[in-house]
Amino acid sequence: MNGASREALASARERLDALTDSTSVDAGKLAEDLAAVTALLHREVSLRRVLTDPSQGSEAKAELAGRLLRGQVGGEAVDLVSGMVRSRWSRSRDLVDSVEELADTADFTAAQRAGALDDVEDELFRFGRIVGSDVALRSALTDRAATATAKSGLLHSLLGGKAQPVTERVITRLVTQARGRSLEEGLESLSKLAAERRERSVAVVTSAVPLSDRQKQRLGAALEKIYGRSMHLNLDVDPAVLGGISVRVGDEVIDGTIAERLDEVTRRMAG
Repeated sequence: MNGASREALASARERLDALTDSTSVDAGKLAEDLAAVTALLHREVSLRRVLTDPSQGSEAKAELAGRLLRGQVGGEAVDLVSGMVRSRWSRSRDLVDSVEELADTADFTAAQRAGALDDVEDELFRFGRIVGSDVALRSALTDRAATATAKSGLLHSLLGGKAQPVTERVITRLVTQARGRSLEEGLESLSKLAAERRERSVAVVTSAVPLSDRQKQRLGAALEKIYGRSMHLNLDVDPAVLGGISVRVGDEVIDGTIAERLDEVTRRMAG
């Protein structure tokens, strides 16, 4: 993917991250909705061509996508796809590939929230090794004459109850909607996405007043040095903290607010 499509995908990734950084968004449901959109765009070639036609107005394309998808998938998926069709795409197929990537990323986000992403990454690797060493299994999973139902059933017999649900979902989508990719290429792409998601962390930062751009840059750099990985800052303003900042990364809280210090003084006096 290059040119306009690369830029469009980068913007879509940022919008997805902004959505899934909020714990109120059901990342698993969003993944399911985006997977349904992927299947629709793959099936309806004329539709995806219209939605990526540079001669059509961006708002008109977004409105068309909204009309088609609203009521069929959740609002978050509608907003994401509407935003994507406003962008320019080098090829219509790139839109389909990108929506599918967002679906997989949303699923990996759901696994990360559940503390299962390391397992998913390991299971994808091990499944790739199994497929690479079992000719009969690979043939069954890539047989064009076999139905999607048959392939899903085979995968469920292999993975159901033995692997994380996210692992089974993303592999099943890959196998039943190959769209010209080899099984090995697809599994490698999934493993890469899972690794990228695992290496990205979100820091929830609460401050009494909005942080300046310089403060955000310095805080981000400090946190990346502490945790040794890329850090996205999710900023919140709460006057109740009185001053300083509170940072939460996963279950760990770094609290440097005046309110916390006052609470500590009160606790010591009471003791």
